[in-house]
Amino acid sequence: MINGWKRKRKKKYWKIVIPGIFVCAAVLLTAGFVIGKAGWLNGAGSQETMAEAVRVKTENSLLYSLEEWKGTDTESSEEAEGGIRKRKIGDVKVKGIYVTGPIAGNAAFEDLLALVDETELNAMVIDVKNDEGKITWKMDLECARSIGACTPYIPDIEMFMENIKEHQVYTIARIVCFKDPCLAEGRPELALKKADGTAVTDANGMAWVNPYKEEVWEYLTDVAEKAAEAGFDEIQFDYVRFPIGSDADAAAYGVNMDVNTKQQAVSGFLNYAVQKLHEKDIVVTADVFGTIIGSQTDVERVGQDYRSLGECVDVLSPMVYPSHYGSHVFGLDVPDAEPYKTVLAALEGSKEELEGIPEEDRAIVRPWLQAFTATWVNGHISYEGEEIRQQIQAVYDAGYDEWILWNAVNRYSAEGLLKETGTVQE
Repeated sequence: MINGWKRKRKKKYWKIVIPGIFVCAAVLLTAGFVIGKAGWLNGAGSQETMAEAVRVKTENSLLYSLEEWKGTDTESSEEAEGGIRKRKIGDVKVKGIYVTGPIAGNAAFEDLLALVDETELNAMVIDVKNDEGKITWKMDLECARSIGACTPYIPDIEMFMENIKEHQVYTIARIVCFKDPCLAEGRPELALKKADGTAVTDANGMAWVNPYKEEVWEYLTDVAEKAAEAGFDEIQFDYVRFPIGSDADAAAYGVNMDVNTKQQAVSGFLNYAVQKLHEKDIVVTADVFGTIIGSQTDVERVGQDYRSLGECVDVLSPMVYPSHYGSHVFGLDVPDAEPYKTVLAALEGSKEELEGIPEEDRAIVRPWLQAFTATWVNGHISYEGEEIRQQIQAVYDAGYDEWILWNAVNRYSAEGLLKETGTVQE
């Protein structure tokens, strides 16, 4: 068990499942066919701003079909053998901050630990595999070492984890998924390419890998398992989505996109990873764009289906940064200038989308909140303690009780956070 978490396994309807398996096996063996699973995946991106974001089934792919994995409807999904469901039974209510690899291995990390010690914070989301595909320590994983992915930002992972656990910090391993320049370069056959063979990159020139490739799924899951072995309490998949932009529009995925949609691909990967990681009792989180809530256009663009993912992973972390929403969204002239109203409206939308899922099967919602000033937004305001506190209050008023603060350069202060005594620090 990991910090009070455990999974609920679905009922096994042996009388139905076992005979069916034998009948199918007999038919297929007689016909001489080899079965290949057909499949699907999910995504997120927490370091890109929306301003930046706006600017085959392959022969060797193993794709997990949602129909096979979860059943063809609600009733059959309840009957699916091995359908592992998660349940949080402890009292870990995550209140966290994001930490990069370089900061984690730097003396400045002690200041962040002190901030956690002195305030209501109790968790850290730490880069294990970052936006460049670099792994934060010399991980004992040959597939990562062979492509030069391991960078010792943290020189001694055992000592690091020992230190952080002494401070009773709940640790979440952030693993960036399909944006991975390191894997794309080291394994060019896994890189996402355009029809002319050139790499698909984002607005920052970062190369992506093909979300449909089985080897990519396996690599990400292997990294996650190693992070759990190192002592992390939870795995968080980020950039578990499709790229956007002009390059992405020209991408050749090698599949029939009408049959194997982006949503199926993203959900398929997460179902695959959840199955593998739940077997080892590992908690799985997915970061998603907050803008996919209530927007079918954004769902189809990045491949993240909020409700579907709410039935798949243990925790959903929507990025509801006010700076991500355009003018007049939620009826607000400048959402970035209305942190409380924006976060509250986004999370009320979250509750509405997930309310049809039985509570025992529904992911916990733990939103990312904005701890940075979005200078690129017209009409923006500075985000200090008051603006952070307003967002946190909106989380509570929406009926949720967990949150994480995002600042790409890890500049956090005690302003707006509760002291251990329960008073707000100004």
